Amino acid sequence: MAAEQRSATERAVEHSNALDALLRERDGLLTVLDRVVALHGTARLIRDTLGTDSGFVAEVDGPRQAVIRWLSGTRTDQLRNLIVPVGHGVGGRVIALGRPVRVTDYVSSPTITHQFDAQVRGEGLGAMLAVPILDTGEDKNKTVAVAYAAMRKAADFGDDAVSKLEGIAGRAATALRIASAAAASRADAVTAERQRMQSALHDSVGALLFSIGVQVRDLHEAIRDNPALDLRLRRLESDVSAASSALRESLLALSETTPERALPVELAEYTRSFEARTGVPARFVQLAPVPPLDAERTALLVAVVREGLLNVEKHARAFSVVVSLGPCDDGVQVVVADDGVGEAAEPEAASTGMGVRSLAERAARVGGRVSLVRDEDGGCTLRAWLPGVPA
Repeated sequence: MAAEQRSATERAVEHSNALDALLRERDGLLTVLDRVVALHGTARLIRDTLGTDSGFVAEVDGPRQAVIRWLSGTRTDQLRNLIVPVGHGVGGRVIALGRPVRVTDYVSSPTITHQFDAQVRGEGLGAMLAVPILDTGEDKNKTVAVAYAAMRKAADFGDDAVSKLEGIAGRAATALRIASAAAASRADAVTAERQRMQSALHDSVGALLFSIGVQVRDLHEAIRDNPALDLRLRRLESDVSAASSALRESLLALSETTPERALPVELAEYTRSFEARTGVPARFVQLAPVPPLDAERTALLVAVVREGLLNVEKHARAFSVVVSLGPCDDGVQVVVADDGVGEAAEPEAASTGMGVRSLAERAARVGGRVSLVRDEDGGCTLRAWLPGVPA
C-alpha cells in the first residue's frame, strides 16, 4: 500500500511539473500574441543575449522604408520613429541585401551612407550589427523587420554574434507570424459579431419594414376611393422607404466593406427572409464577382430584388424562386425568376413606394434598364441591368 501511495505521489508530482511547464509555455505564447509586445521583447532579448549596450527593432513600413519603433538600452529619443529608407544606413542595407550588415564604427564606416550620423552620435553608438527578420510564411525571403545590436564604442561583431542575432530574428519572425494569426482570429471574431448584428437587424427591423410595406400596399387597394387616407398611406409608405434606406446604410456600415461586396450578402439575406416568411423555396446565386458599384446603384439593385420578391408573394403562387446576381455587358445584372401560375404584377403597381415603372425610371437615369416579363412556360422574370461605375 505504501509503495502504491509513493507511486501515486510521484505521478502527481510528475503531472504537476508537466502542467507547470505547459503554463509557462502558455505564458510565453501569450507574450507574442501581440505584435508590439513581441517586437519590444525582441529589443530587450538582443541586449540580454548578445550583451550589447542597446538593441532595437525597425519594422518595414511600406515597400521602400522601415521605421525604428522598439528600443532597449537607449539613452535618448534620437532613434525612436526614425525612418530608414531602403539602401541607407545599416538597416537600409539589410533591407536591400536581405542579409546581415555590420560596421566596427558607424560614423566612420565607408560601407554605408551617413545621413543618420547625427542621430547615432546623439545616442553615442559606435559598432552596429543588423540582421533581417524574414517572413516565415509563404514568402520566406521577404524582410518584414530589422533587428539591431549596438555598442557605445568601436568594436568587432564576430560570426558568433551574427549567429546569435539571426537566432533572435528567427524567433521574432515566429512571434510575428503568431501575432498576425492572433490578430486575424480577433478580426474574424469581430467580423462574425458584425455579421450576427447584421442578421439580427435584417431579420427583425428589415422584416418588420417589409411587412409594413406589404400592409400599406394592401390598404392602397382597399381605399382607392378615399383620397385623404390614400395621401396618409403614401406618406407612411415614404417613411417606410426612408427607414429601409437607413437600415441598408447601417447594414453596409456594419459590414465595413465596399457596396459591391456587401450586395450579395444583402440579397442573400432578403432571399432567405422571403423563404422563411412565405414558405416558398428561394435560392440566391452569385454567378461571378461584380464590378465596382456606388451606393446609388447598390440601393437600386436591392430595391429591384425586394420588388420582385414582393410580386412573387402577392401574385405568383410560385413553387420556387431564384434570385441571381452577376456581371453582364460591362455592368451588373440581377434577376428574380419564379415558376408561379398567377398573374404577373402590373408594371404600374406600387410596392413599398416603388413599382417596376419607377424602378425602370431610376435605372434609366444611370443608363440601366428594368423589365418584368411573363415566361412562356409560366412564371415571371424581373430583370435589372445597370452599368458599372464610370472610371
